[in-house]
Amino acid sequence: MGDGRVVSVEAEAPRDQLVSRIVRLQLTYEGAADAAPRSLILKIALPGRASDGPFVQGEREVAFYAKAALATPAGLVPRCFDSAWEPESRQWHLLLEDLTDTHEIATQWPLPPDEALCRRMVQTLARFHAAWWDHPWLGREIGTRVDAETVRQTMQQYAGAYERFADHLGDRLSRERRQLYDRFFASAHRVQARVLTWRNVTLVHGDAHVWNCFVPKDGSDDLRYFDWDTWRIGLGTGDLAYMIATHWYPERRRQFERPLLDHYHRALLAHGVQDYDRAALAEDYRRSVLMQLLLPPLQWSVGIPPWVWWHHIERITAAVDDLDCRPLLG
Repeated sequence: MGDGRVVSVEAEAPRDQLVSRIVRLQLTYEGAADAAPRSLILKIALPGRASDGPFVQGEREVAFYAKAALATPAGLVPRCFDSAWEPESRQWHLLLEDLTDTHEIATQWPLPPDEALCRRMVQTLARFHAAWWDHPWLGREIGTRVDAETVRQTMQQYAGAYERFADHLGDRLSRERRQLYDRFFASAHRVQARVLTWRNVTLVHGDAHVWNCFVPKDGSDDLRYFDWDTWRIGLGTGDLAYMIATHWYPERRRQFERPLLDHYHRALLAHGVQDYDRAALAEDYRRSVLMQLLLPPLQWSVGIPPWVWWHHIERITAAVDDLDCRPLLG
């Protein structure tokens, strides 16, 4: 970036998100700094928000940018210039590439983008997934490869969160849905067994809704996914189920779900994935839709407000029925 140095930093008014604070920083240099960024994005913990329990906000996103992002092909995630996580205070920060002038969020939440843009988003996910598909670093240098006992213990934690969630909702969670959840937790090991084969797995975003994607204003394919706090090793279809089944109402999902899955599969193959046919993707997608049942009680347990998770219950259970997912529970 030359021999220049930063001589002043001007912070714009912060923007508070659900669990973080975003501050745009304008930089002034002296000396040769033509290639240096004129602005950066500072992402920090939301002041006053507790970060307790097993779901610690910030830690995993810092780890993603410190390791996985460095080994990811350029142009899929924002560049990170600095990151830090402090275990004792649970304070953290990310200093990220500022894409404000070149990119935008596709639509105002909760309005979904049109089909053409959804295809571009799905294709970008496929590029990211293909880059990490069965990668030899998974579970070694990058991410954690859990065993069956760890999965069992984690599902017990989720089941406990669900019980408290169900008690909180009372008759707002119907008997039929309680029965679905009971059956799910009794047989979730069947669904999770697919991941534990550690074949046709990849890095997944974990929060890949359409509003976590920066879209270029010039119409190019330079889409970037951000908010990587829930990344993990898993099925690529997990990101698709979260994007489509969790966030789209049945009419739209039924119209575009299959074409988008077809497009995703073609993109995987085009970027080098082998021995993963369309039928296998369909089965993995059904498994991933079932796993979305965990999301509402999990979000409630960490203080996410009802206007986020209440509608998820309706959409997820509709997708479970439309896709005939219950037989996967045995």
